[in-house]
Amino acid sequence: MASESSIPGEAQPSGVVTRFAPSPTGFLHIGGARTALFNWLYARHHGGRVLLRIEDTDRKRSTQEAIDAIIEGLDWLGLDFDAPPLFQSDRAERHAEVAWQLLKAGHAYKCFATPEELEAMREEQRAQKKPMRYDGRWRDRDPSDAPEGAPFTIRLKTPNEGEVTIPDRVQGAVTVKNEEIDDYIILRADGTPTYMLAVVVDDHDMGVTHVIRGDDHLNNAFRQLPIIRAMNQIEGNWPDPVYAHIPLIHGSDGAKLSKRHGALGVEAYRDELGILPEALFNYLLRLGWGYGDREEISRDEAVELFDLDGVGKSPSRFDIKKLENLNGHYLRAADDARLAALVAARLGEDADEALLARAMPVLKVRARNIGEIVEGAQFLFAKRPLAMTEKAAALLEGDARAILRTIYDALRGENDWTSEALEATTKALAEEQGLGLGKLAQPMRAALTGTTTSPGIFDVLVLLGRDEALARLDAQAA
Repeated sequence: MASESSIPGEAQPSGVVTRFAPSPTGFLHIGGARTALFNWLYARHHGGRVLLRIEDTDRKRSTQEAIDAIIEGLDWLGLDFDAPPLFQSDRAERHAEVAWQLLKAGHAYKCFATPEELEAMREEQRAQKKPMRYDGRWRDRDPSDAPEGAPFTIRLKTPNEGEVTIPDRVQGAVTVKNEEIDDYIILRADGTPTYMLAVVVDDHDMGVTHVIRGDDHLNNAFRQLPIIRAMNQIEGNWPDPVYAHIPLIHGSDGAKLSKRHGALGVEAYRDELGILPEALFNYLLRLGWGYGDREEISRDEAVELFDLDGVGKSPSRFDIKKLENLNGHYLRAADDARLAALVAARLGEDADEALLARAMPVLKVRARNIGEIVEGAQFLFAKRPLAMTEKAAALLEGDARAILRTIYDALRGENDWTSEALEATTKALAEEQGLGLGKLAQPMRAALTGTTTSPGIFDVLVLLGRDEALARLDAQAA
């Protein structure tokens, strides 16, 4: 996607502006998707704007494939943005401009410390078991003390006394002593900006009012605020944003979320796990946010109800089984033609969408994902002679094939090929033979589907059609 040179937030009416700012070094993972969702919902709830910024300053690890996957995943979840995405890598000159403003105003300084000197400093701190922080050796030195033409970085001159309290909308009041924040680099020796500087400048220029992100960024807020407040002294109109740091997602066992818990890219939930976007939307909404005991919440209801007050302070636990159960609810509510198209895409060119749509009411009733519907629909397109599972073959042993011949003869005379008529004929046959209906239904299911699980046997007969159903019974009958 082409980059946009203008700033999405500038010259816009005042009001709530949120942003989602992924780094395209991998696909859109489940935690990032939830962060995007919360930003989107907060902006929509308050009639504000939500923006997308691609933080692609790590040129070695950022890939176009990841950028495309992130944008596609957001689109699939139904998260739209109010401007084209902003690419951070396009704005290095603007970031550097702010660094030089801070330097000129005395809020930053040139640091000529060599890599060797900094490593020696860290070694000494390690040996003395001190915190690993820059020691401010160039904070008050005259740059003329450095050799002529020596390379330098620009470091922010952070306050080193007192403390800062952030009134976080999720975490509450959080206080950090200023002495814990060292003078960090904002512009590297090669003139490129660091992440800390770029984020602050872009948030300001985009007009972001609320920074909603994972609580692993909480410490960053205390490092970024000094830039904001210094620039406010220089220019004015650099207000502190409202911060809301949401707890991270853990696995069902309480451990850090990993692939074994289901920490996959959003596209994997769609393509591999067969989850519907509305189900993932609903599940992510309830993962750390609540509204009473409500579990199933529509998109419109979510926009109406969502606010930061409902976000909990404790980490959420991701449970793939709960997601699949919720997905089952949305599958049952989904349009049959839509599901038929999704299933047909997986079954291949032989799939008949019209037949799938007719079958969908009975195929989806117990399914928890698209894959289970695909599996359940296989019998519709199976070719004779049917491949049999081991359990299905066992159902055709003994006198089962003779029973199938009796069933075949009875159904061959049935002209009303409806589930009601077929059920009545089969029940009458069972009574005549002195058998339970299951004694007939089990070998019928094996002969018609090649499996031991399927929709109701009379639905199967109707969906296959008279000719194909009779041909399958005849093929297995003695």
